[in-house]
Amino acid sequence: MTAPATFALALAAAAIGLLVGLALARARRPRAAGQGPTAAELLDRIVRSSNNGVLVLNRFGDLVLYNRRAEALGLVRLNQADARARKAAERAADGDEPSEIDLSPLAVRGRGPAAVLGEVRPLGDGFTVIEAVDHSEAVRLEATRRDFVANVSHELKTPVGAIALLAEAVLDAADDADEVRRFGEKILGESTRLGKLVTELIALSRLQGAEKPPDLTVVDVDTVVAEALGRTRLAAEAADIDITTDSAVDLTVEGDRTLLVTALSNLLDNALAYSQRGSPVSISRKLVDGHVEVAVTDRGIGIAEADQQRVFERFYRADKARSRATGGTGLGLAIVKHVAANHGGEVRLWSSPGVGSTFTLRIPAHQGARPPGQRDEHVVPATAQDSTGGGTS
Repeated sequence: MTAPATFALALAAAAIGLLVGLALARARRPRAAGQGPTAAELLDRIVRSSNNGVLVLNRFGDLVLYNRRAEALGLVRLNQADARARKAAERAADGDEPSEIDLSPLAVRGRGPAAVLGEVRPLGDGFTVIEAVDHSEAVRLEATRRDFVANVSHELKTPVGAIALLAEAVLDAADDADEVRRFGEKILGESTRLGKLVTELIALSRLQGAEKPPDLTVVDVDTVVAEALGRTRLAAEAADIDITTDSAVDLTVEGDRTLLVTALSNLLDNALAYSQRGSPVSISRKLVDGHVEVAVTDRGIGIAEADQQRVFERFYRADKARSRATGGTGLGLAIVKHVAANHGGEVRLWSSPGVGSTFTLRIPAHQGARPPGQRDEHVVPATAQDSTGGGTS
């Protein structure tokens, strides 16, 4: 090699070294104020904030990267990947096609993840990424739908079957006027029950999953209480139960009056059905933290703590024998729950077996409502008032 060529090669090497040094120095230099994150940092943030569980494994099944969601879904414990994930990663590492794997927890606890589906994708060089999605809510909804269909079929079959049998009995006793009248009254009772069940099913289907009622009006709470009392007066008289109320108040809410009356009537019907003859039932209303609370209290059989979270489910009955005797459909409290939710409120329950129950319908007050100077005649055991603030928790 000639001297000029050697000199030129040395000069080029020096220039390349200088450029590399400048690049390294720039990479190590702290970013100036206001300069954005690098692409690598943004990708890291995306992975860590993803609502899906993400974990990256090397060819040995060791964790390289994972986010908190992966831990929440149970895919990572004590810095170790789930054994099913490691095996799937080993199979996928040498391929080029993604595969799916069931990563659902082997033991489901409470409301934790119940159905987790993962997709395994090779990244090359022995690395794989597993992205897991929680399908638990969809699985629960499907299970609820199946239970609902099964329950509806059963509940409809009972009165329909009874009406058919009673109709046969009427035909067999055509010459006996007394028997015809007796069976006719039973047919009327079963048909009334069937009509009530269908009506409540339609009402519940309209309420469930709906937004707030579209035609909101200013509703007077005293009017709702008066109409609900009117609907349940005959049932209360038949059960020899006196329903007491506190003084009228100047409170209003925004909502659908018919739905609110239906919800409160259902609470009263429930209190009457689960109370002994002659025992008291009371209604109270008050303004608490911008919400109107209408509470229905009874001195009935009460509800066990294990059943208190389920009494608002469709067709669920804490006392099935008593429900059959009173002719309930098992939909009343479910309707109350959805009416409250569609008005931006909730229904609360306090109960103690052998003492009684308090159901509180809690709806946001109409803007401008003022705290009334009311007399609270809410009949709740002293222990319940101490622990739940008047039985509304």
